[in-house]
Amino acid sequence: MAPQQRRARSRRLAFVAAAVAASAALASGPGFAAGAGVVRVADPPAPTPTVPTAAVTLPAPAEPDPFVPAPSATPAAPVTPEFPVTPEVPVASEVPVTPAETATPSTPSVPSDAFDPFDPSEKDAPAFGAYLDYGALGVARIAQLSEWLGGAELRVGHTYLPGDRWHNIEGPPGFLDVWADWRLEKDDRMLVLNVPMMERNEEGVSDEEVRGLLRQGAAGEFDHHFRALAERLVALKVPDTVIVLGWEMNGITYTHRCGPDPEAWKKYWNRIVSTMRSVPGQKFRFDFAPTRGKDAVPWTECYPGDDTVDILGMDSYDQPTGLSFDEQVKEPYGLQAHVDFAKSHGKPISYPEWGLFRNGDNAEYMRRMLAWMDEHKPLYNTVTDYCPHGVWLCGQNPQSSSVYRSLLSGRTDEPSTAPTSPAPSVEPSPPAPSTDPTTEPPGNCTPLNLGDWVEYWIGGKLCFRLDWWSADR
Repeated sequence: MAPQQRRARSRRLAFVAAAVAASAALASGPGFAAGAGVVRVADPPAPTPTVPTAAVTLPAPAEPDPFVPAPSATPAAPVTPEFPVTPEVPVASEVPVTPAETATPSTPSVPSDAFDPFDPSEKDAPAFGAYLDYGALGVARIAQLSEWLGGAELRVGHTYLPGDRWHNIEGPPGFLDVWADWRLEKDDRMLVLNVPMMERNEEGVSDEEVRGLLRQGAAGEFDHHFRALAERLVALKVPDTVIVLGWEMNGITYTHRCGPDPEAWKKYWNRIVSTMRSVPGQKFRFDFAPTRGKDAVPWTECYPGDDTVDILGMDSYDQPTGLSFDEQVKEPYGLQAHVDFAKSHGKPISYPEWGLFRNGDNAEYMRRMLAWMDEHKPLYNTVTDYCPHGVWLCGQNPQSSSVYRSLLSGRTDEPSTAPTSPAPSVEPSPPAPSTDPTTEPPGNCTPLNLGDWVEYWIGGKLCFRLDWWSADR
């Protein structure tokens, strides 16, 4: 083989090695939501590259792997995908920063008479949206879902901060920018941000260690991380972000769970809220959002108090298997108990996560849940729109999709409290992707699995030609 050919082959080997490394670091699918006694698969990792602000039409990612129910015994610890950090993105130091060392960003000017999306007298229509993806892809899909719903106004953008390391819980540079830009395009929009209370949030940390971490948090050891997040949100001019802090705390999945020490958990929550509220210019709303039902502990035992809770949310999926909607309403710590508790404390309600789950394509659940929300008027709701929960990007729920689309299509005004059955002629189907991600590669070409985010940035899939390895070359 000639030297020139050997050099070319070496370059190809280096490219393949880099591609495989990128695939291992970035390829992962969305996680699934947990209910009582259910392991929640890790949430998808947020992208670290600085994302473009312009909306783009992008292919939908492949559906996630099928969900495997947790065994009745103690569930195995969920696996947390590694959150990649590229060299181009600065990473905040892990060394704690004291309040005196933290610079206060300039406070954006917010007119005193500005539109308040949280004031029900400002707008009759309830705010709704969907969780569609962590980053820029999620923002782009908001407009696509609105088009699928006949121009319905999606006022809520919903995303999550990754809980793997503290510097990501502080809001990695470039990640929140695209969401802030979307929020600022219209006054009546709402940005909802799920914020973990602990790093290593899905790494199966033991109860004993969680107990110790909660007590450290209650003593103020993690305050600087949440101050950094608050300052970043204010600097991005989204000081009215809804913070869903320590969601599903009544379960067993997250390191920020309440069960090992409810008293320390409540003190830690109050400490975080006080820290974030101390940042000049902030107007945050804090959403306390357990899972429906008792789960591992009654969620009322984790309630930190009216002074630090602005919204009383609930994550409510169609589970467990065989549970009717009426039972979901009447069960202990269920939908009715949630509404009653919120009313007694003078708090608006929300549904940050809801959707299909254990009972498959359940049109009755979809119809009843939408009617429930029309009746009780939550401040906002966001359906979880990936399989098995979703109705737009997930093609395995056609009947529920038809119900959702029929009842919400074109919705911009106050909905009826008694929605009717959908027209049978409506055929739900996600918008056709601009590039077919399932296209078969040529016969002499092996596809490289680079992960959704790599393929997003490069504009499609790559494949490696087998005939490049021919000795004749």
